[in-house]
Amino acid sequence: MSSVLKNGFECKVSSVFNRDNQQFGKKYMFDGSDETCWNSAQGSPQFVSLQLPQEVTIERIVIQFQGGFVGQDCMFSSTRENGEKNDDVPFYPEDVNTLQVFKLPSGVIAKKFSVIFNRSTDFFGRIVIYKLDAFSG
Repeated sequence: MSSVLKNGFECKVSSVFNRDNQQFGKKYMFDGSDETCWNSAQGSPQFVSLQLPQEVTIERIVIQFQGGFVGQDCMFSSTRENGEKNDDVPFYPEDVNTLQVFKLPSGVIAKKFSVIFNRSTDFFGRIVIYKLDAFSG
């Protein structure tokens, strides 16, 4: 299993709590620390979008949420290098702190993908993610 993010990527997020990128910015999902996280602002939906340098096959995504701030009614949405949209893949995280793995059916070939959180276990719609990764192989 190999991370598709190891060769670089661009990331966009829907929002950051109190616009405080120093404390809660998107970079903290990828820094390998258990102490830092991306924390969204209030409201639904929220999303994380990644653009890769080249098209890859993605077989699973891995997310570690903070319990109580977990995405619900989630969707993996992706496009190929030529702009062709793949079928969206729904997934359903548990409201826990542990690392969760979501397998994609038969691998998805993509250059760009988004993880969309249509709702949250938090009353205000906030999402907190300590780790996000995508794997092939």
